[in-house]
Amino acid sequence: MKVIGYTRVSSDKQDLQKQEHLLLKYAQEQDLRISDFIHVEISSRKDTKERRIDELLDWLDDGDVLLVAELSRLGRNMFEVIDIINQLGENGVEVIFVRQPELSTAGPHRKLLLAIYSYFAEAEREFISVRTKQGLAAAKASGKKLGRPKGSRDKERVLDPHREQIKEYLELGLSLRRIRTIINPQLERPISYPAYRYFVRQDPELLQSWQGRRLAEHYRKSF
Repeated sequence: MKVIGYTRVSSDKQDLQKQEHLLLKYAQEQDLRISDFIHVEISSRKDTKERRIDELLDWLDDGDVLLVAELSRLGRNMFEVIDIINQLGENGVEVIFVRQPELSTAGPHRKLLLAIYSYFAEAEREFISVRTKQGLAAAKASGKKLGRPKGSRDKERVLDPHREQIKEYLELGLSLRRIRTIINPQLERPISYPAYRYFVRQDPELLQSWQGRRLAEHYRKSF
């Protein structure tokens, strides 16, 4: 069993040390041995790769434990944090928020908390789905041509039925990783992030929407 401590701050190194000390103290009290730390000094506005969240998801396995000072250290907003917790939970990883033990997915209430987190994630997906359908209906009513771009291959790809949904999500400002967590449950077999990226890059219209979102995010972070 691995026990990983995750600490993140925007710039204050002293607070980073405080978080590490808090996790070490908790581990000692609970007779846990921390295998390693992941220290991140970066804004929550950065993507999951830069915040090393992707690294956490790949590293932690069934039965492992993730120690975090508080829920806000994991993500930029509540829904992103819920997604991360759900992905870890699906892999059998327990998440312990030292300052917020009532939100931890360890102990006798683990299944209940994971069910609650899953409910909120599903509620968000339903909300976005409703907005997408409304947007598609409005576009169709205005005479906009929907469907695959001219010149695309005849053979239907796994994501082809979800193309308009993906486009709408991109226009709403969702990241491709976030879109993957929404679309994958609708597929017979989940596919990888690189597969989504390849799909978008092969579609000029989707690529434009994706690049536009990334450019806007870049400028937003610059100010």
